Amino acid sequence: MSSKFDFGMIGLGVMGRNLLLNMADHQFSVIGFDKDENKAASLEQESGNNQNVKGVVTLNEMVQQLKTPRRIMMLVPAGKPVDDVIESLLPLINEGDVIIDGGNSFFEDTLRRIKYLEEKKIHFVGMGVSGGEKGARFGPSIMPGGDVEAWKHLQPILEAVSAKVNNEPCVAYMGKGAAGHFVKMVHNGIEYAIMQLISEVYGLLKNGLQLANEELHTIFKTWNEGELQSFLIEITADIFKQKDDITGNDLVDMILDKAGSKGTGKWTSQEAMNLGISIPTIDIAVSLRSISAYKEERVAASELYDGSTTNITTDKQTFINQCGDALFVATLLCYAQGLSMLYKASEEYKTEIPLSNVVKIWRGGCIIRSTLLEKFYEAYQSNNNLPNILLDKNIAALIQSKATSLRKVIIAAVENNIAVTGIMSTLGYLDAYSTANMPTNLIQAQRDYFGAHTYQRTDKEGSFHTKWND
Repeated sequence: MSSKFDFGMIGLGVMGRNLLLNMADHQFSVIGFDKDENKAASLEQESGNNQNVKGVVTLNEMVQQLKTPRRIMMLVPAGKPVDDVIESLLPLINEGDVIIDGGNSFFEDTLRRIKYLEEKKIHFVGMGVSGGEKGARFGPSIMPGGDVEAWKHLQPILEAVSAKVNNEPCVAYMGKGAAGHFVKMVHNGIEYAIMQLISEVYGLLKNGLQLANEELHTIFKTWNEGELQSFLIEITADIFKQKDDITGNDLVDMILDKAGSKGTGKWTSQEAMNLGISIPTIDIAVSLRSISAYKEERVAASELYDGSTTNITTDKQTFINQCGDALFVATLLCYAQGLSMLYKASEEYKTEIPLSNVVKIWRGGCIIRSTLLEKFYEAYQSNNNLPNILLDKNIAALIQSKATSLRKVIIAAVENNIAVTGIMSTLGYLDAYSTANMPTNLIQAQRDYFGAHTYQRTDKEGSFHTKWND
């Protein structure tokens, strides 16, 4: 068989198939493997029987038809399936070939695989891909990390198929080791948090102002035409006008209030704890998805504690505007938490994650794309070593211009018995981060009192212990 294909894909589900078709649109020859004959055939059919697109049902057939060094991407479930595929590939490939894991693998698993394959002189790239099915087909945001030499082999293809903003590709090298999967993990944590904030604002407007879904559609559509413009605001506007084909009602009202998750938000929270970094809104978003699962308990508790909301009586349009400003500030604070985590991880793991490139490639293609990222990009271009984006003067001025709305919205929610735990956490984070003297000196005194843990002083260097009075 002639070796004519530029790129191979293992796993021809919707994401894998769409990425290959995207590559074919950009004049790359591609071959995909799946044990399911229907999926292999579907790839060729969807390509219009393009001669540069082929589906096969054996790994060996795919590997033998790839140009060397081979570029082989896996889009299979995280965990053991990734290791199984790697073991299946090893007898078939050669030194210098490149294996790419494009799924949502845990970064520590990626580190292990990098070291394992390095010994065999095989390049391994952990790569985050964001944008869903449509993004994969027409332009995702792509986050590769690890082997620099492998990145050079992949760069022409990935730059061609990625989303573009101002004619710049939404793909860049994310750093050493497992940086690609780490950045994608944090991306997903931010995604959890922003979705939680949007849902809480929806609750305020729906239950507090008693707005109909048609009005909510108009509000979110208007917001998406201004400074809140983002993919998540855009699809939220669309959701409110979708009808249920079973009942004819608005579909959003027919969906049970129990949210699912696939674990990447939890990983973000767990790793933030390990790093000693504060990401309270991401933590809350993960916790609230868990609380949402307790539907029967919540119904029972609502009867015990009178969980009914009351109407917000302030001027309707004023409150809508305040909600927009509050959502803007709260969203900004979610990004700040995630980016500060990437900064700390880059230092801790010596991955050299380029934050300016992170926000640059998040501007298009990915689920958390928004106009806010342009402001972050400007900030990092001025100072690419910001430990927290909140330390940028322009970002600080932007927050201060809208912080009053954030406080007023929270006050209205509390007074009317409406849960906005995520929004409240963003304000708590801002207030704590911008407090020069926190009351944690008392905590240190308590720790030294009962456990002799020592404390530092304000007037001299060193650690001190006091024999406290009984």
